[in-house]
Amino acid sequence: MPMLQLNNVEVRYMDVILVLRGVSLEVEKGSVVALLGSNGAGKTTTLRAISGLLKTQDGRVTDGSIEFEGKRIENGDPESIARQGIIQILEGRRTLVHLTVEENLRAGAYIAGNGANLKRDLDMVYGYFPVLKELRNQTAGYLSGGEQQMLVVGRGLMSHPKLMLVDEASLGLAPILVEEIFQILKRINEEERVSILMVEQNARAALALAHHGYVIENGRIVLDDTGENLRGNADIREFYMGLSAVGETKSYRDVKHYKRRKRWLG
Repeated sequence: MPMLQLNNVEVRYMDVILVLRGVSLEVEKGSVVALLGSNGAGKTTTLRAISGLLKTQDGRVTDGSIEFEGKRIENGDPESIARQGIIQILEGRRTLVHLTVEENLRAGAYIAGNGANLKRDLDMVYGYFPVLKELRNQTAGYLSGGEQQMLVVGRGLMSHPKLMLVDEASLGLAPILVEEIFQILKRINEEERVSILMVEQNARAALALAHHGYVIENGRIVLDDTGENLRGNADIREFYMGLSAVGETKSYRDVKHYKRRKRWLG
């Protein structure tokens, strides 16, 4: 049985706005799964449905089911879901800006109740992110974008998650930092055995890491395959990597939505 399973999930905001229209996906234990799609496709809503954070946006799962380790969790309490081992790394690097780096990390340890092993866990995070150790007494609000992204991933790791939901880790970062962040996520997956479901617009970086991937359009999954196969898929290369069949660069923003849907579903 997959660690996480979404079965025909429908999500509405304010009981009116239908955003997810029967989304089904799976995350196997120990795997990395990428969820790709353009702005407004339903990627972040999918993560919020899993973590319980839909409630903060007046949203809820109105049909279908979400199972984590065989237990139904749709419309559950966010704290309860987090205590089961699902931690969401929010888009936009939501640090506790007035606290220091180490205070942010200590806050991440609270939900796991691992005070006795706090030093060991801090050393683990500093091992993945040596720059955070150098900046441990620095106020988080003064960190660079890349340092803040490292901090929120490290803070999530402090809670000993079984499944980490990572929302747009590459957003606003220079390419060299994107590569560094994704290499660290790969190490966390392999060394800590943390399963990862990542939402990304950077298809190239995500599919280089992912074992499996899904493409979401207008609240529906329109394509899924192994990460390797998706990297070689002509539509993915054209619409999400900016590469045409003859190697010419092209922005997928210039391609009509209906054309993508026709090719993926036809």
